[in-house]
Amino acid sequence: MSDARSRILRRLGESDTRGSRAPPDVPVRRFDWDPAESLQRFQARLGAARGEVHRVGADWPQRIHALLRAKGGNNLLYGPAGPHGSALEQGWPDPGAARLIPYREPVEIRREALFKSTNAGFTSCRGAIAETGSLILWPTPQEPRLLSLVPPIHFVLLDAAELCPTFHELLIRQNWQAGMPGNALLISGPSKSADIEQTLAYGVHGPKSLVVLVCEALCC
Repeated sequence: MSDARSRILRRLGESDTRGSRAPPDVPVRRFDWDPAESLQRFQARLGAARGEVHRVGADWPQRIHALLRAKGGNNLLYGPAGPHGSALEQGWPDPGAARLIPYREPVEIRREALFKSTNAGFTSCRGAIAETGSLILWPTPQEPRLLSLVPPIHFVLLDAAELCPTFHELLIRQNWQAGMPGNALLISGPSKSADIEQTLAYGVHGPKSLVVLVCEALCC
């Protein structure tokens, strides 16, 4: 080890890392939005980023089926053991027109089908932020990240009760400090990227289409 490196490491070891400064007093944004206004603002924000928002009821599987067919898709990848897997299966209207594909095999086995012939993926979500038009996903083994990342269309079912005005309010309401996942995702629209000439392209690193179904009577 060189003398210079030894001196640097010794100084780091001798330094007081506890710090003497108090944390900055950053004001927390709060908005007195009722659920109707929060939903309106969420829809406007996400729509500005080319995301779709549809208000649905207990017929949400049929609505997904209709939207999928309208977009030219004929299959939907989902997690059968996810929070809404059973309800999706029970409410799916016409498997002949569009079939459900359960995600069970490891990605190494179904890689080719996943990337070449899967039209859409379906996931639940943890909640949403009205201020920014963002969805929050906590991927799990039952609903892995690939469901929302690889297929060109991503369908998301959002419980309207989990829509908060701000991220801070959602953190407090859901008590994130009690335990967080290894991977939390904030999604604010379809995948997009721009080149050096600022030409915007969609679907470069993920789905070209993001479709959110907001259910105000989610009981599953």
